[in-house]
Amino acid sequence: MSEPLMVFKKPSYPIIHQLSDYLERFDRISKVPICYDDLLRFSGSITVYDKNDQDTLWIRVYYNEFERMEIDLTLKKIYSLLHSDGNLEIIKFLNVDAIDYCTFGNSKPFRIKVRNILNDNYTHFYIKKADASRVYGLELEHILSPDKINFLVYNDTLIEEHIIGIPGDIFMKTLLQQCTEIEKAQIAKEFVKFNERCMIRLLGDMRAYNYVIVPTHDFDHVVYKIRAIDFDQQCFEGNFKVYRPQFFKENYPMVLLVKDKLQSSSIEQYKDEERSAMAKRIHSAENRVKRLLHIMTQDSISLDANINKLKIELYQYTNDLNFKNANSMGNIMTATFEFITRNFKNTNPFKTDF
Repeated sequence: MSEPLMVFKKPSYPIIHQLSDYLERFDRISKVPICYDDLLRFSGSITVYDKNDQDTLWIRVYYNEFERMEIDLTLKKIYSLLHSDGNLEIIKFLNVDAIDYCTFGNSKPFRIKVRNILNDNYTHFYIKKADASRVYGLELEHILSPDKINFLVYNDTLIEEHIIGIPGDIFMKTLLQQCTEIEKAQIAKEFVKFNERCMIRLLGDMRAYNYVIVPTHDFDHVVYKIRAIDFDQQCFEGNFKVYRPQFFKENYPMVLLVKDKLQSSSIEQYKDEERSAMAKRIHSAENRVKRLLHIMTQDSISLDANINKLKIELYQYTNDLNFKNANSMGNIMTATFEFITRNFKNTNPFKTDF
């Protein structure tokens, strides 16, 4: 039996004042006071089931009448900050339909469903305990991925927008086999790019339920994209394989798809395309990236044993001495970005092992 990639639960790390100053500089601090712990004071709950009557591991929570009125108003204000820059005029058109609490996972989030009463359109956002790893992950996602993401921090509380898509595990079980051969090849291409993106930015634990598949209709066909939705494991683990989705058994159907649909030359092409795109994003947001990485070098977001293990594995993988000389996860991240921007024009700075 193979050794599991992840053995211990990651601890939560506080947001240091340098990171808080950075978040305020880029409008990531909530102007509305909201505390995760306040939402924990619910007076009752019921289990939430999916359309097939399966337990979703979420519970719908209820509050006494006085607290519910105050909580609803605060949540509507948070929604307005996320989606309309704090315009309070929209509050009279909003209704908080549900507050759900997840009993599974590290962050134990609350999921808030907000509906526009004029047209019944609704959306979700999440409230979690703030963790520095997750905040770094969200910020790097916003800067370096093809997609932007909204989030806010208030003291030790984190507010995240909902990322729309089909969870990877559900997609593989129910929809993948229904895709055409051309669509499967396109999904394989996207998984190669997603795998490369996670590896470069050291985003770990991308098991199938931690990312979503996003289908978009384009003329006479469907284009599929892959987006991360969980950022807990940003720059923590020491095992390099944790940052490469291809090594999780939950992603085996995707790995088989890559081997079946793509030739080695195509895999190299798509990896090179993703490295080039990331190098351009790093360059275009150079000052912001440098500011964030400088804060990471001063922050403690992992264990010394993990840092030492990861830097040696990356040195062996790249032969770049900057990894060997790193003494923090921020240093390792800096070395990674420098390696990519220095070598992105090469055909293969990283080895292929699909």
